[in-house]
Amino acid sequence: MNSLGLVEMTSIAAGMQAADIMLKTSNVELILSRTICSGKYMVLIGGEVAEVETAVENAVNQLSFGIIDTFVIPNVHKDIFPALAGHSNVDMLEALGIIESFSVSSLIEGADAAVKAASVKLIEIRLAMALGGKAFCTLTGEVAAVQSAVDAGAKVIADRGLLVNKVVIPKPRKELLSEMI
Repeated sequence: MNSLGLVEMTSIAAGMQAADIMLKTSNVELILSRTICSGKYMVLIGGEVAEVETAVENAVNQLSFGIIDTFVIPNVHKDIFPALAGHSNVDMLEALGIIESFSVSSLIEGADAAVKAASVKLIEIRLAMALGGKAFCTLTGEVAAVQSAVDAGAKVIADRGLLVNKVVIPKPRKELLSEMI
């Protein structure tokens, strides 16, 4: 699996329909299909680039209601998958970077851009559950690398008008790590 695709919907019913369309029309794997705050629905799929593009296009073309945002990320960074699952292998924090977005889709795209921009470790991607529909990611590494990564990820999100905030914390207290994962 080298590509991710996402459809974010205002309607739960349309979201379930989008998941069904994507799975029936393309050879893709369902990664997440669930409700998110505040009454929205997201469908995240993975697979080969052409299949993921076709699945997202088919959902968009067949649904006339409720699409908030979509994306296809070809050649997604390998750290995205464990961060989405909450299974990162980070034992200590160097600098801590945090990027926060108003949407799930823009955050995932921003997180991918961040880890591709600098030598950092993605800790977690948290998506809209108990966050009022927002999403955020955390990453760690040397201060300069974290700053570069956060700036790159935040730019992707800001270019879409969806950036809430970005922060780099040098030498964070170790207790912060236990609160994140």
